[in-house]
Amino acid sequence: MKKTILLLSLLLSFGFVFSQGSPDYGGGLKFNLNPEGTKYMRFIAWNQIWMRSSAMNPGTMIGDEAISKQEDIGLRRLRLLAYAQISPRYMIVTHIGINNQTFINGGASGSSGTGGYGNGKKPGLFFHDAWNEYAVVLPKEEKPFSLSMGAGLHYYMGLSRLTMSSTLNYMTIDAPIFNWPLIENSDQFARQIGIFAKGKYNRLEYRLSINKPFATNQVPTDVAEADLARAVDNNQNAKWSKAGYFEYQFFDKESNFLPFKVGSYLGTKKMFNVGAGFYTAPSSTKSSLNGVVEKHATNLFAGDVFLDLPIGNKEKKMAFTGYSVFYSYDFGPNYIRNIGIMNEGVVDPTFTGGRALAGPGNLQPMIGTGSIWYTQAGILLPNANEKPKVRIQPFAAYTYKNFDALDKASNQFDFGTNFFLDGHHAKITAQYSNRPVYTAADKIDSYKGEFLVQLQIYL
Repeated sequence: MKKTILLLSLLLSFGFVFSQGSPDYGGGLKFNLNPEGTKYMRFIAWNQIWMRSSAMNPGTMIGDEAISKQEDIGLRRLRLLAYAQISPRYMIVTHIGINNQTFINGGASGSSGTGGYGNGKKPGLFFHDAWNEYAVVLPKEEKPFSLSMGAGLHYYMGLSRLTMSSTLNYMTIDAPIFNWPLIENSDQFARQIGIFAKGKYNRLEYRLSINKPFATNQVPTDVAEADLARAVDNNQNAKWSKAGYFEYQFFDKESNFLPFKVGSYLGTKKMFNVGAGFYTAPSSTKSSLNGVVEKHATNLFAGDVFLDLPIGNKEKKMAFTGYSVFYSYDFGPNYIRNIGIMNEGVVDPTFTGGRALAGPGNLQPMIGTGSIWYTQAGILLPNANEKPKVRIQPFAAYTYKNFDALDKASNQFDFGTNFFLDGHHAKITAQYSNRPVYTAADKIDSYKGEFLVQLQIYL
């Protein structure tokens, strides 16, 4: 009986996490394997469709055509997650999907040109998560401590709340990407294979993992001056990485049933959390000076604060959401990565003007040795009616990046609005973002803008 009550409470808390702002959703797509509902399987499916109008970096070509502006529509995420529990102690999680398919890229490995297997067609479905989990110490009301351990391809990668964020309930249109500092280099879409431990002690939540990073083999450019040495990802037979995140929850306690941290509760919870995390991996990058190759460790640290509170008159159901995080990144000397989400641009060989250091399309300096400060805030506006068809949440975000490889820091802004048709389960998000265009290490030539509209549905 106690086990049944415990399992049901876990299910209810998890269902609550995945139903922000939508009381009609309930337990979702859950299939009971016994009459009591203590053995079950649950599925979560979601699609995020993006429409964009983007100013391109100078020197960009798309489909053999020189271009300075681009409009398109693409598939940002198409995902299916399933998990099953036949005992309060055992759980299996599987998460598959695709990302970033456009009309001209994002297709399956080996696809090229046009036709049946053109560049943007038939993307390869792959695993995002696949792990087994065992509850060593079950959570109980009379005991403050809990502990679960698991192994596989997992998302318990430490560092920050955003590093382990759910993609279902962002306040902004997406994560800022630098919250996943290893993305698609020594990880598989923000995951590594390893062993993790998670649990709580009263209001303190902890997550720890030890992992085998995916192999990288970029060759560093040899330079004659130490100031010009630049680290690149090269871990070969990778050494074990270690990661952790600790968070104190002052008000309501969050579910840690799955690793995915909520971005905005829309006033359904009262949250004030302070967290800190790390990721470290020895001999993970290399640089070359006068023919001598040097290995460098990756040491990443972060501290963050999350606030999500109902505000004003209860009948109006207003809420404030705020999040701020500071990242200190060290990948080795002058390490830098340029990334653009669903970037369709390639280099225009005929362009004679000042090119962007980051490259063509919507590439920008995204991750590097140095520091990043990111802050977002938004307000869920009051109900206009007792049962409004649409809830509105304007928001803004600010990013400050200061990388060692660049002599000038950048300041970036995002402004947008969520239109909730059914909480996060059905919403439309519109957002304008800018990015810096460096034409030299000490010169930001301009800031380019991008207007995005997303349609999200998840069940």
